Amino acid sequence: MSTINGLREQLQGINATSFADIALQIFNYQARHNPVYRRFLFARGTEANGIKSITEIPFLPIEFFKSHRIITGHWIPTGYFESSGTTGISSSRHFFPDEEFYPFHARRNFEFFFGDIGQYHFFALLPSYLERKNSSLVTMLHHFIRQSSSPLSGFYLYNTDAMLNRISEAVKAGDRKIMLWGVTFALLDLAEKHKPDLSGAIIVETGGMKGRREEITREVLHDTLMRAFSVGQIFSEYGMTELFSQAYSKGGTRFYPPPWMRVFIRDIYDPLTLLPEGKTGGINIIDLANIHSVAFIETGDLGKLHTDGSFEILGRLDNTDIRGCNLMVE
Repeated sequence: MSTINGLREQLQGINATSFADIALQIFNYQARHNPVYRRFLFARGTEANGIKSITEIPFLPIEFFKSHRIITGHWIPTGYFESSGTTGISSSRHFFPDEEFYPFHARRNFEFFFGDIGQYHFFALLPSYLERKNSSLVTMLHHFIRQSSSPLSGFYLYNTDAMLNRISEAVKAGDRKIMLWGVTFALLDLAEKHKPDLSGAIIVETGGMKGRREEITREVLHDTLMRAFSVGQIFSEYGMTELFSQAYSKGGTRFYPPPWMRVFIRDIYDPLTLLPEGKTGGINIIDLANIHSVAFIETGDLGKLHTDGSFEILGRLDNTDIRGCNLMVE
């Protein structure tokens, strides 16, 4: 019989071949040991024993994280991550049983795409996230900064002059790659006020205007930032409170998930029907790192899937709140 610890261990060696088998094991475990998910399956008339393929697994609507404690197994939460939300909209909470798993997994996720964390100086320009508690993004970047052991790395609220001076020091040192993470409105403010030459640096936008500016398309955003910072491409991170994994785009509009995460597209008029590659619909995500909550999430994002497993975010579905990391509205 599967156990939480056993499933966590299997995540370390997951690949395209083993994904489906591990996903079905996690589904069967969560169908038995997650009270909210179990009741959801019952209400849908789904028998867990009858699910033989990952394409048959029901996805829990993401809104459940706002109104329920989504917990698999018997444990007492040591904390939770909370979505930023907007005024008048309730926030999602993602509970966790220990404070080590998420930072460890986020680092593994990062290094899958970008290599050893010790090769980087990290600069985090994250106002609005730093001004509130329980942000998974801040937790992730704090771990990266600490684990990189770079004396120049750090968080910056609105003191962009100090940040740019530190980046200049990093350029002169020439010993590591430079990576600047920024919430969208803060990067645009930096571009307009300073237009710093950041050629050679990796710029990662995490999305989010937080009511500070009008939403714009990702193409317009990236073009503006590339011209202002003198860089050839802008990277993006796709993550959210309800997920423990992140997908990244290395320039362009496509996000690439890690081996333990997979995206499906549902028909917005018939949510139980999955659409083929190239079709636009609602985004469903399997994030196998969500072992302690629910790994099968029906999001409020609109997008499409490509044959190589990458996906695009095209906006939000009607009647869903604007929030979370990396949202550019068409």
